[in-house]
Amino acid sequence: MASCKDGKSVMDNGKYVRYTPEQVEALERLYHDCPKPSSMRRQQLIRECPILSNIEPKQIKVWFQNRRCREKQRKEASRLQTVNRKLTAMNKLLMEENDRLQKQVSQLVYENGYFRRQTHSTPLATKDTSCESVVTSGQHHLTSQHPPRDASPAGLLSTAEETLTEFLSKATGTAVEWVQMPGMKPGPDSIGIIAISHGCTGVAARACGLVGLEPTRVSEILKDRPSWFRDCRTVDVINVLPTANGGTIELLYMQLYAPTTLAPARDFWLLRYTTVMDDGSLVVCERSLGNTQNGPSMPPVPNFVRAEILPSGYLIRPCEGGGSIIHIVDHMNLEAWCVPEVLRPLYESSAVLAQKTTVAALRYLRQIAQEVSQTNVTNWGRRPAALRALGQRLSRGFNEALNGLADEGWSMLDSDGMDDVAILVNSSPDKLMGLNLSFANGFSSMSNAVMCAKASMLLQNVPPAILLRFLREHRSEWADNNIDAYAAAAIKVGPCSLPGARVGNFGGQVILPLAHTVEHEEASLVIKLEGHSPEDAIMPRDMFLLQLCSGMDENAVGTCAELVFAPIDASFADDAPLLPSGFRIISLESGKEASSPNRTLDLTSALETGPAENKVANDLHTVGGTSRSVMTIAFQFAFESHMQESVASMARQYVRSIISSVQRVALALSPSHLGSHGGLRSPLGTPEAHTLARWICQSYRCFLGVELLKANTDQGSESILKGLWHHSDAIICCSAKALPVFTFANQAGLDMLETTLVALQDITLEKIFDDHGKKNLCTEFPQIMQQGFACLQGGICLSSMSRPISYERAVAWKVMNEEDTAHCICFMFVNWSFV
Repeated sequence: MASCKDGKSVMDNGKYVRYTPEQVEALERLYHDCPKPSSMRRQQLIRECPILSNIEPKQIKVWFQNRRCREKQRKEASRLQTVNRKLTAMNKLLMEENDRLQKQVSQLVYENGYFRRQTHSTPLATKDTSCESVVTSGQHHLTSQHPPRDASPAGLLSTAEETLTEFLSKATGTAVEWVQMPGMKPGPDSIGIIAISHGCTGVAARACGLVGLEPTRVSEILKDRPSWFRDCRTVDVINVLPTANGGTIELLYMQLYAPTTLAPARDFWLLRYTTVMDDGSLVVCERSLGNTQNGPSMPPVPNFVRAEILPSGYLIRPCEGGGSIIHIVDHMNLEAWCVPEVLRPLYESSAVLAQKTTVAALRYLRQIAQEVSQTNVTNWGRRPAALRALGQRLSRGFNEALNGLADEGWSMLDSDGMDDVAILVNSSPDKLMGLNLSFANGFSSMSNAVMCAKASMLLQNVPPAILLRFLREHRSEWADNNIDAYAAAAIKVGPCSLPGARVGNFGGQVILPLAHTVEHEEASLVIKLEGHSPEDAIMPRDMFLLQLCSGMDENAVGTCAELVFAPIDASFADDAPLLPSGFRIISLESGKEASSPNRTLDLTSALETGPAENKVANDLHTVGGTSRSVMTIAFQFAFESHMQESVASMARQYVRSIISSVQRVALALSPSHLGSHGGLRSPLGTPEAHTLARWICQSYRCFLGVELLKANTDQGSESILKGLWHHSDAIICCSAKALPVFTFANQAGLDMLETTLVALQDITLEKIFDDHGKKNLCTEFPQIMQQGFACLQGGICLSSMSRPISYERAVAWKVMNEEDTAHCICFMFVNWSFV
């Protein structure tokens, strides 16, 4: 078989087999139902479809092979066209960026020469008041010499045109010195070209990228800031003024939630200008209105700090072949003076602004474009837009509880003498609307108030994603099963409901987790419908946990990781009421996050002993790991108002127990403490781990005749274990049983599987291979057991998060113990990468 032509196939002897149009149509229908039928299935197709009765099974096999070949070629051609279009757009962006940098270099050369001439011609330093700009490190800070504007349409238009000019000078000019954001390298598969400011007032970020949406649609999405910026509470359009050139001027009032209980929320009084340029580009730019413009004013709002947006916005250009090239500039002064000093990196870091706002906008646009092109329904029966709306509701509900603003009905209760946990109560009708849920057994919830218990704590040397991953995968480490059981029952019959209620089983069958990934970019967002069945508690049979997990990419700068969940019933609808609770962990470091997202129990921390333990913590900071972060906890409870005092006491106790558990877990996950405290030492630091490492290396040398590690294995066991842990290829061990389960992996192996050492044993060998890989493994497994090793061809496997991974080749060998019996089987995946 050597050809892939419609309507005919080529057999091995060179003879064409021609098919009638009716046969091709029948085969096409069968192909869509089953692209790769087995031999038995092909024979069954011939029996069930009389029109194919005169065709031999081998010929049908060849037809399906050719059909899959054509499909693969079509997909590859489509992929290459997409990559080519991205490369063309990226090349255009890079050429524009190169032109901008050349202009900046020319300007700096000119200014350098000017100052040299001034220095030579003026022997004494004099104060020059005639210059309208000050140059510092090549950065222009323009001092406005324009008279104050009035609030008339003409004055607002003048302000708008000035805002447009300043925005364009930042987006495509040299008004701001931009440097590439750490960890964000441009390329065909990257989200775009991301840059942050250097040496300018406030914090600023810029992004350039390609999105598969038309400019008008891009503008509509970006103007609706609450839909994509989860920290945005509201954007109110106060007034709209049309302009003579067909544009619009809008006066906006915007509020942003505070990310933690330790800081106040922000608000902005803005002018937004939308217009079309002469070249057809669409521009949306904005700036804060203040005393400088002398325009209409907005009085201060209680509980909010008035911040400033400097000229920012979006430049949207039509792209050849469809889509848009977009330039985004965010430039803010977030008034960092009014927050505790420990939190100021969140308000003074351009990298944090880029990650939370600028990159978030690009990711959302790409997500919408993907949904438009693939209007599929998920396995939960809901479209991506509906799932995204659920995620927004969970995030917004959590932000609302965390901020506890008075205009939403929240009021604070008196403290019990300790200020670690704040208690707020909300009895407003809007908050309670829809909370009295009816259930299948006739009971209903009679709650008439909502309580929120919230607290913040500072963490040391624990990257946010690592801690949050542990909290997500090991709920029993912090949650109280008895309280969960009581909470679930309370939701059923009314008096009080605690969040995070676990679920029983249906008719004795445990409900398996059902997860849907809403965002497919670097920052993941997962909505999870999850059921639990603890043996020590009786749970209602129609309660579930809706869970949102975001920010799990620890390599992102300005990491903010969230785990938010809300109890729901089995008849959950998209508009059902939610009481979200959960955790938010924010990195307080603005440097590059470069540590591994799966280093839950870092092996190297167990290898260092004595004074060297401090070196681990120092190395963590050196390579860019998070040294400080702030965790915010907020839990909501529905209750009856006459039980307020008892529920408040229970809520305080519950949150304090969670804080204690989190502190214990954080201590265990901190590299500086692993191995130095009894009970917290990593299992990999035990003598058994050193013995296993020695067995792995000795067996590899015995069966393959070469050394696994470059270093001499005659050295100490700690050096062998350390070398194995840092090996560049993924090394994973599994039990030598009928259903092999993973028992050990080095750091590269954990990265490949996207798991932790604690959760590694929950993964079986067959789960990571596709059908082709399983077939090869079944073929080679006897050889591994008899000969001692086998070399596997390259292929595709899956991580624990179901992400495809390609590997060049794999080697498998038996690991023999001291008694010369098989202890386990070890796999080494060479040159692996995520597809």
